[in-house]
Amino acid sequence: MEGEATYRGAVYPWHCDHIGHMNVMWYVGKFDEANWNMFARLGLTPTYLRESGCGMAAVQQTIAYNRELFAGDVIEVRSRLAEFRDKSLRIQHEMRNAETGDIAATCEITAVHIDRAAHKSVPFAPAIRYAAMPHLVLAEPVTA
Repeated sequence: MEGEATYRGAVYPWHCDHIGHMNVMWYVGKFDEANWNMFARLGLTPTYLRESGCGMAAVQQTIAYNRELFAGDVIEVRSRLAEFRDKSLRIQHEMRNAETGDIAATCEITAVHIDRAAHKSVPFAPAIRYAAMPHLVLAEPVTA
């Protein structure tokens, strides 16, 4: 998957479970950090979220684990904006072992733009839509 680098880091020993590989909670955390980097590129910056009274709420997240990661592995997450709607967006992430290039995991998340006080979804501001559009990468058609 092409996309923008949204996270780079390493697997530390405390990220690993009793089997010796990175525990699922750390995959989720690293994908979450990638989300926030992607949100900022779309104009959903910390300043915007604080000043607008809006927030982003995850409503669906799907993770596929492809290869184990171990302490000492260096990883990179690349992300793309796959869908942008009036009140929601969908981001796809791909986590790779930076040394081998192997895909360790993929994640797709759907998030909704909300009014934090009302706890209801609200449309994105035009400025957010304008900032997001250059990042929108439509899926390539499947050929038989």
